[in-house]
Amino acid sequence: MPQYNYFIIGGGMTADAAVRGIRSVDASGTIGIIGNEQHTPYKRPPLSKALWKGDPLESVWLKNAKDHAKVYTSRAATRIDLKEKRVLDDHGDAYTYRKLLLATGGRVRTLPYSVDGIIYFRTLDDYQKLRLRSEQGNRFLVIGGGFIGSEIAAALAMNRQQVTMIFPEDGLGARVYPQRLSKFLNEYYASKGVEVRAKEGVAGITRQGEAYLVKTSNGKELQADTLVAGIGIQPNVELAQSAGLNVENGITVNEFLQTSHPDVYAAGDVANFFNPALGKRIRVEHEDNANVMGERAGKNMAGANEPYHHLPFFYSDLFDLGYEAVGELDSRLEIVEDWKEEFREGVLYYLDKERVRGVLLWNTWGQLDNARALIAGKGSFTPQSVKGKLPA
Repeated sequence: MPQYNYFIIGGGMTADAAVRGIRSVDASGTIGIIGNEQHTPYKRPPLSKALWKGDPLESVWLKNAKDHAKVYTSRAATRIDLKEKRVLDDHGDAYTYRKLLLATGGRVRTLPYSVDGIIYFRTLDDYQKLRLRSEQGNRFLVIGGGFIGSEIAAALAMNRQQVTMIFPEDGLGARVYPQRLSKFLNEYYASKGVEVRAKEGVAGITRQGEAYLVKTSNGKELQADTLVAGIGIQPNVELAQSAGLNVENGITVNEFLQTSHPDVYAAGDVANFFNPALGKRIRVEHEDNANVMGERAGKNMAGANEPYHHLPFFYSDLFDLGYEAVGELDSRLEIVEDWKEEFREGVLYYLDKERVRGVLLWNTWGQLDNARALIAGKGSFTPQSVKGKLPA
């Protein structure tokens, strides 16, 4: 039975960052990682961004886990025995640990149709499958107008593919952006050659040979050679839950990233943590959180005892537009738009009870730390007084 000082369940960016954190405190403690993908840890964001712009596939590989840990690929942890400090996997093998990290991430939400071949875009294998399809000149239907759907549609269109998007909201990113910006993006994507079908859901999917026939909620029929769905993820909490750990919208952790068992930690997409700047518990599914939180969890497993108070940021590329954002971005909040050039460059402030809860830096760079300070500050703001707090 392999024995490790530190054992990590999940083989993604969070796991790799945790190895970096462990090694910054403990130079020799043994580290094991188990992940259900066939690959060692890699960067996920380039799969919908940089790789489509010409970056080589080799640029995605992460090295901390490869250089400093034993990585078990294509295996799923099936049980945690907290009393015996033991993890069992689906091959019947067991691993013991001194400290355990749950970096189990999330799994894609799926459509309620039993149809083979839909690409629920999330993994490197998904990217490679979609890239191969794009080289064959297929007709693509992207289901979902959120974060992943927007990026994938842009990536395919930039690679001269025939792309249709379908989503039930009024506009792209409608749950995040103000209505005017969301509807502008509909027109912007259309100007780039994407057929945008807003306010339209999927009512049925059938196969027609090698192609798909999609019935929409408006009674239309769409044909496509490839279906790509980006409709969000669900946190993988079942393993933690079956072990008796506290779970609520993710695995709940304290400020040191410990779960309800002091020798078990959680980080990344799956972890529910308290953020002092926002004054509430949050769960964040983005790269910055995976990297910073993973590294802090690794340090704390090795004895550093450092609190995690970081407010993560996220970013996206949409053709020649891009943004960085931090805090709580919810289109239901009061949003103050401060444009230098409308829809092209500016700062958007998300207010709740006269406090800044989130900041969207639209084609505006170098302001993340100032945005974090604004969110953490105790001052109260009106729509008039908040304008100009950050330079557009």
